[in-house]
Amino acid sequence: MPDQASPASPTQPGPINRTVFFVSDGTGITAETLGHSVLSQFELRFKQVRLPFVDTLDKAHDATRRINEVGALEGKLPIVFSTLVKPDLSAVLRHAKAMHMDLFQTFVEPLEQELGVKSTHTIGRSHNTADSEEYKNRIEAINFSLAHDDGQSNKNLAAADVILVGVSRSGKTPTSLYLAMQYGIKAANYPLIPEDFERDKLPSGLVEFKKKIFGLTIAPQRLSEVRNERRPGSKYAALENCRYEINEAEKMMRREGIRWMSSTAKSIEEIAATILQEIKPEIR
Repeated sequence: MPDQASPASPTQPGPINRTVFFVSDGTGITAETLGHSVLSQFELRFKQVRLPFVDTLDKAHDATRRINEVGALEGKLPIVFSTLVKPDLSAVLRHAKAMHMDLFQTFVEPLEQELGVKSTHTIGRSHNTADSEEYKNRIEAINFSLAHDDGQSNKNLAAADVILVGVSRSGKTPTSLYLAMQYGIKAANYPLIPEDFERDKLPSGLVEFKKKIFGLTIAPQRLSEVRNERRPGSKYAALENCRYEINEAEKMMRREGIRWMSSTAKSIEEIAATILQEIKPEIR
């Protein structure tokens, strides 16, 4: 059975405390997303084992055997996040000696009772969006964000839902792509560079779209570390230069009335949530 094993996020110093299995009849993305959201609340280290495409009884029995072997070896109950749709497969997995976190038993079945309607229990339904309008919008948003990454193009900025600005390496590109992939948001991003600070003005192509602009900043020390990974020992990465650029960028954003936040201690998910709250673009 195909699987991958690696130290799980979040990671903390010290030994691994427990093994976690993500079991799914599809890719396992939903199981992992659910599991990571829950596990991030604990300052412990976990070993991940991904078991995707568990879509037959034989594979379900094999998954159960592997979970039991790990439990016997470690002397601790493994934790299992499962999104198996078929009841017969889920029933087999429940024989594993583990702590079970089953998406359907925990969420879907109580909703069925409350709504008085049976769910479709369709394998892969959460990812079967190939022909949907939502899927189309996300692909368009990703293409838009890639075409407007790092100030590559001023074309069609009127179609942007949000325009991110900030100094180079402050988190604009990953945030733009996250907004596109998760929400179908067309996000452009522009770096603020020394020439902009010398002119003491926003890039000319952005002025008419100021209401769509959101700024990202970052702590100088962290920016220097990130830039040194890319161009070690350069003026670009020097701490004093980072301080200068950040001070000038923040001064410009304050003067222009641009909403902004620091990305230093924030995850991409937190940054995106703040942008959606502040800009309030239409999520497609």
